Amino acid sequence: MLVEEKFWDGVSAKYAKSPIKDPEAYQFTLDRTRSYLKAGDHVLEIGAGTGSTALLLADAVAEIVATDISNAMLDVGRAKAREQGIENVRFEQCDAAQLPAAPFDVVLAHNILHLIEDLPQVLAAVHDSLRPGGLFISKSFCKPKRGLQMEYRVMRLVLPVMQKLGKAPFVAMRSVEEFEEMFWQAGYEPVEAAHYPETNANRYIVARKR
Repeated sequence: MLVEEKFWDGVSAKYAKSPIKDPEAYQFTLDRTRSYLKAGDHVLEIGAGTGSTALLLADAVAEIVATDISNAMLDVGRAKAREQGIENVRFEQCDAAQLPAAPFDVVLAHNILHLIEDLPQVLAAVHDSLRPGGLFISKSFCKPKRGLQMEYRVMRLVLPVMQKLGKAPFVAMRSVEEFEEMFWQAGYEPVEAAHYPETNANRYIVARKR
């Protein structure tokens, strides 16, 4: 945990200033996620980073507990929450496999699961934190089948070098099939699974706790 925490603490300022890479896809993800939320929901977000997603969805639910391994990232979120006058988002530092006290109605994990090496452990932790029938909503990078093959090949070449230099985190190279199978083996049932848009390498999954 200390290695990952140090990495994300170190890039927190730069990350906070970085523009969203694909605003249209991000907005679609927000709208799609919002459609599953209810006013009385207590929501947990893992890998919340600087809290952008949690703050944008805060008006749709009762409470969001936004967690991340990096307290420096969360400090940015805390400051944004104060500036925006948002009081129903609570920021808490924790590892994705050691989550806050349950149960939650919904758990969110946007752009984080491909950065986790022991994904089955985290899927089990999320499963334990959900109430029966609760939803796990995630969006995560998977090996592309079409559209982004060249970008993916370049990343495969460059990433190991960047990781050795401490300039990049762990990134899993799971296929969609491998990724989804981990969900179903962990005790979830599918509600929705798709790419938005179809050529996007990020897989959007809504799964229900069995």
